[in-house]
Amino acid sequence: MNSTFQSRIKKLVADHEQLLSRPNEPKPGGNGIYIRYKYPVVTAAHAPVIWRYDLNPDTNPFLLERQGVNAAFNSGAIHLNTKYLLMVRVEGADRKSFFAVAESPNGVDNFRFWDYPVVMPETGDPDTNVYDMRLTLHEDGWIYGLFCTERKDKTRPDDTSAAEAQCGIARTRDLVTWERLPDLITYSGQQRNVVLHPEFVDGQYALYTRPQDGFISVGSGGGIGWGLTRSMENAEVKEEVIVDSKVYHTIKEVKNGQGPAPIKTKKGWLHLAHGVRNTAAGLRYVLYLFLTSLERPWEITHAPAGHFIAPEDEERVGDVSNVVFSNGWIARENGDVFIYYGSSDTRMHVAVSTVDRLLDYVQNTPPDGLRSAASVRARIELIEKNIRFLKNASL
Repeated sequence: MNSTFQSRIKKLVADHEQLLSRPNEPKPGGNGIYIRYKYPVVTAAHAPVIWRYDLNPDTNPFLLERQGVNAAFNSGAIHLNTKYLLMVRVEGADRKSFFAVAESPNGVDNFRFWDYPVVMPETGDPDTNVYDMRLTLHEDGWIYGLFCTERKDKTRPDDTSAAEAQCGIARTRDLVTWERLPDLITYSGQQRNVVLHPEFVDGQYALYTRPQDGFISVGSGGGIGWGLTRSMENAEVKEEVIVDSKVYHTIKEVKNGQGPAPIKTKKGWLHLAHGVRNTAAGLRYVLYLFLTSLERPWEITHAPAGHFIAPEDEERVGDVSNVVFSNGWIARENGDVFIYYGSSDTRMHVAVSTVDRLLDYVQNTPPDGLRSAASVRARIELIEKNIRFLKNASL
C-alpha cells in the first residue's frame, strides 16, 4: 500500500471518528415538555467506513465509495445491558433498506453501528424491502421486532410501483440472532405500523394495528387498531377494533399510526403516535401523544389537541420533506424518557423528557374542540386564568 493511499484511508477514518465522537448538546429554548438536541444522533454518514468502501488498493485504487448509504432513520429503540440501542432503518443508495444496531453509552451522542448489519431470515415469500422496526421486550421474555415487509403487488404485474405492505415478525434475545416468524394475518387489508403491547391481555398477545386499503392510502378505514392473538409463532388477529380514528381537519385527518410500544405509567399507558394531514406542499407528518386505561389499553382516557413534535428547521428537509416519524423511545428507571424520531426520511434525532412531564402534558392539555370557535374558547380560558393569577401574584 503506497503512502498516498494509506494517508487517504487514515483521513477517511479520522473524519468518521470525529463525527461519531462529537458531543451533543441541548438546544436552547423549548416548550418545557421536552428538550431537543442540537445534532442528529444517527445519519447516513455514521455508517461504518468498512460498509461503504473497499479499502484494498488492488481492487479499489481510486478509493471510491462502492456501496453508498442514502439515509439512516425510523429506528426502534431499547435499553439493554446498560447501552442505548437503536434498530436503525439504513437505506442504501440502491433504495433497499436493512436493519442495523447503533449503540450509545448515554442515549444522546456517540452512537456507533455494530460491525455487521442484522441478518434477517426470510419467509417462503421473500421480502423486497424491510423497514421501521418496533422493538418490544415482552413479558414472555423475548424481544420482538415487528416491521413492515414490502413486496410487489402480484395482482398488478405491469405496475412497477404497485406494492403490498404486511407486518413481518421476528424475535431475539440479543438483537444479533433472529428467529423469523410467519407474517401477521389479519382480515382488514394491508398492514403497517403494527406494534406489540408489552404485556399479555386476557392471556393473549395484544397488537396495535393500522389497517389500510392500499400501500400508501388507508382508504375509508384506517386508524390505530387493536386486536388479540393467542400466539406470536402463528400470529392471527381475527377481529380489530379502532382505538384512535382519523378525524377531519386535525393533524390525523389522512392517516395515523402507533409509534413504539406504549410506556406503562401509574396513570395509564402512554402512547406516541404519528398523524398525517394534507397540505398544498404534500403530506405533513407530526407526532402526538395520548393515554389509555391501565386495565383496558384500547380505551383512550386523555388526548391532547394538536401535535407533540413537528418538524422544525433542518428537520423539514430530506428525501420526504416535512416529516417526523417515531417508532422508538426508551423510558428509564429514573423517569427519563428518550424519544427517538426520524426527520424527512433521512436522519435520526433525540428529544428528552420525563414520564411526569409527559403525563402532565397529556392530562392537562385541552382536547381538540374540532372547530375554530372551540379552540378560541379554550385559549380564552387560559388567558383569563393567567390574568387572574398575575393580578394576585408577586412576580
